[in-house]
Amino acid sequence: MTAALALHDNRIPEAERGLKDYLKRDPFDARAIRMLAELAGRIGRLKDAENLLRRAVELAPAFTAARANLALVLYRQNRASEALEELDRLIEAEPDHPGHANLKAATLGRLGAFEEAITLYERVLVDAPAQPKLWMSYGHMLKTVGRQADGVAAYRQALALSPTLGEAWWSLANLKTVRFDDADIAAMEAAQAEPGISEEDRFHLDFALGKAFEDRRDADRAFGHYCAGNALRRTQLVYDAGETERFVDDCIALATADFFDDRAGWGSDARDPVFILGMPRAGSTLVEQILASHSRIEGTTELPDLPALARKLAAYPQGLAEMTAERARELGEEYLRRTAVQRRTDRPLFVDKLPNNWAHMVLIRLILPNATIIDARREPRACCFSNFKQHFARGQAFSYALDDMARYYRDYVRLMAHLDRVQPGRVHRVFHEALVADTEAEVRRLLDACGVGFEPACLAFHETERAVRTASSEQVRQPIFTGGDRAWRAFAPHLGPLIGALGDVVELYPDVPPDL
Repeated sequence: MTAALALHDNRIPEAERGLKDYLKRDPFDARAIRMLAELAGRIGRLKDAENLLRRAVELAPAFTAARANLALVLYRQNRASEALEELDRLIEAEPDHPGHANLKAATLGRLGAFEEAITLYERVLVDAPAQPKLWMSYGHMLKTVGRQADGVAAYRQALALSPTLGEAWWSLANLKTVRFDDADIAAMEAAQAEPGISEEDRFHLDFALGKAFEDRRDADRAFGHYCAGNALRRTQLVYDAGETERFVDDCIALATADFFDDRAGWGSDARDPVFILGMPRAGSTLVEQILASHSRIEGTTELPDLPALARKLAAYPQGLAEMTAERARELGEEYLRRTAVQRRTDRPLFVDKLPNNWAHMVLIRLILPNATIIDARREPRACCFSNFKQHFARGQAFSYALDDMARYYRDYVRLMAHLDRVQPGRVHRVFHEALVADTEAEVRRLLDACGVGFEPACLAFHETERAVRTASSEQVRQPIFTGGDRAWRAFAPHLGPLIGALGDVVELYPDVPPDL
């Protein structure tokens, strides 16, 4: 009980000591093992949490709470198929538990089975209509498939049940098409004034209020809320900009022209993947939507598979120097097997648009040398500010402080510039501003880089019906918007730390400083 109270209060070191001491005396207590797994999950040690939970359900197969935690940990590790197996066991044991059905629907969505997920949500909501988080999750799925009005209604229903549910307010703001009225703003400010509001609700409300005041052109109040939301979120994350810088240094030291020449012909020779990478909020969803409008290219989503492969490699990235030709081929083929679960058509090419894959460029070139690589790039101030006002469901820990973000942007362009030098012509770059200014010319260049012919549907991309899971889901269902890159200017007086840390990357854009 002492350890449980410490865990409840988020006193992690004290809880860990207590649980480990207890488990020394009774190593077979599945409840204590589950609590230790919850602790590991909170600090990001998901593999440790998984191992502990597997031990707990081995000791107590009917311990459904531990099995539910295991399903969630697998889901968070992007192992959706395995999570689904555990969830089916849970639902068989507890068919009326709304939490199990909610996670199963989210897992089906991650596997691309959106309509099946929506049907499951609707069935559960008939029996449990007073569950605000279920309504919110249902709204997420409706938004993904383009049913925006229904999604808004679901979010509003969640808020009718729980006015302090910050994530539902942020979900409305994140549609980018909803304009909050005076009553909405008053409700959000009242929610923030509630004495027992959680930190998670508070920072979601700050991001939503920032959007509300930005829409009203009150940059000072908007920035105050964006700052507060980012500062609070930053306290919950572990991010070291110096670690990213050292990682890029290691990649650059490793990836010489001779390194690639010595490994020519390695990896899978498949041409299927089209990687769209770069910074988040740089237009990658727009590029994907254009490509997915082509008859030979399938759009998927931000696939987690390449980072998952990278995590399996010892001493990454330096350890790539020890990789054999056989291992490179195996990894390329494993990537193709893993991503096959996301394929829904027989189109020969598919898009993987996880932006952060820029950090794995060396790995891509080793294991999938024939893949197409698209670098989606946007003016640094516009791109970084767009990240700062965006709350991401997971990941992107660099985006919650202006100086961290500037350093991350510089490291990204630094690595890409190096690879341009040692492997010229391997990456096709799409500058967002050029795509907006002369869409047809840029689309033709983009399709040529992918090795496919021009199709008019790619210019009418907003008419393409497909599921879009990212923050730009509603924007890519409209014709190209030309005003987005001016949004940061109203906030320029507040962006000194960002602009200063970006340095000459701003002045030289779209070129890159030669000594970066």
